[in-house]
Amino acid sequence: NRQFKTMEMNIILPFNLLFPPKGSVIPRGNVLFTVESTDPECYWLTNWVETILVQIWYPITVATNSREQKKILAKYLLETSGNLEGLEYKLHDFGYRGVSSQETAGIGASAHLVNFKGTDTVAGIGVIKKYYGTKDPVPGFSVPAAEHSTITAWGKDHEKDAFEHIIKQFPSVPVSIVSDSYDIYNACEKIWGEDLRALIEMRSADAPLVVRPDSGNPLDTVLKVLEILGKKFAPKENSKGFKVLPPYIRVIQGDGVDINTLQEIVEGMKQHRWSIENITFGSGGALLQKLTRDLLNCSFKCSYVVTNGLGVRTGDVLSDPVADPNKRSKKGRLSLHRTQSGDFVTLEEGKGDLEEYGVDLLHTVFRNGKIVKTYTFDEVRDNAKLKESELEELLH
Repeated sequence: NRQFKTMEMNIILPFNLLFPPKGSVIPRGNVLFTVESTDPECYWLTNWVETILVQIWYPITVATNSREQKKILAKYLLETSGNLEGLEYKLHDFGYRGVSSQETAGIGASAHLVNFKGTDTVAGIGVIKKYYGTKDPVPGFSVPAAEHSTITAWGKDHEKDAFEHIIKQFPSVPVSIVSDSYDIYNACEKIWGEDLRALIEMRSADAPLVVRPDSGNPLDTVLKVLEILGKKFAPKENSKGFKVLPPYIRVIQGDGVDINTLQEIVEGMKQHRWSIENITFGSGGALLQKLTRDLLNCSFKCSYVVTNGLGVRTGDVLSDPVADPNKRSKKGRLSLHRTQSGDFVTLEEGKGDLEEYGVDLLHTVFRNGKIVKTYTFDEVRDNAKLKESELEELLH
């Protein structure tokens, strides 16, 4: 046993992993990481780790999809309000119960939190605290929120009593209350707009009531809810000429939200002169589960081989399926660079002018069994943040 333990302590994995800075926004078609064997006797290790490493398609895809939705929200928020206030809380993670495992929840939720700060998937916070760390005590936040059983347990005739009880329990923080247990439109017009109106008007901008519809066509429901609330709680016109409900009442749409319906809803709100200030979105299965590796075509390919034990390069290798040119892989020892205009470019060894493109952005993060480069979550978020150039492009 003593001999076995000694041997176990000296075991290393002889390969290197090279990655760009974590959180980098890199266009499709570029190298995202490379794996190199460091021991000729263990050349097969690069293929052994393929299955494990290719699984990073999942957080890459979640983070990319989440960031693209952030761009949509930023565009419409700027167009309908003139600022980006509250953007980091505009897309809330509702995906915990919609994923396949606890591990999926932690990985997916942490990927979404690269772009936003609102989450109900607590597992993601645990992953970030364990593996990254943040300057803030926690990287994600939520609010008190009712769900259907906390309303229906009171009985249909006591829906108003359930609403009143909950808003009184949380007078000084935002509180989200699902309002479609029976009739969302009656709840907005009669209960919120009349019976409990005085209680709602006493709330502050820091502690609004957030009305949550949870059924029906997302766009139609949002527009009708805003219309009813707008008749009961007179909206004001902001500097961009869009309607904004009083600061003590807002809406969250958390049903049927994906990147396509999100676009439809915010465009519909814009057409009906409603500012995006009025609404927050929640997304569950579409955010963390309704994704595949094929969505962004993530793949892991052999691109360079050394043979004969002499360290002599014998040629580049690549796959180039005749039936699908999109699956043509890259060849050679790959490096990632930025052009003078800021675009990413992948170079194959011996191709292009390296001085023109500057240093290789791929750097070693794992060498022969040891992690040699780490990031805080704040660094990841900073690398992934929306750039001024992107915002300008969105508006033109």
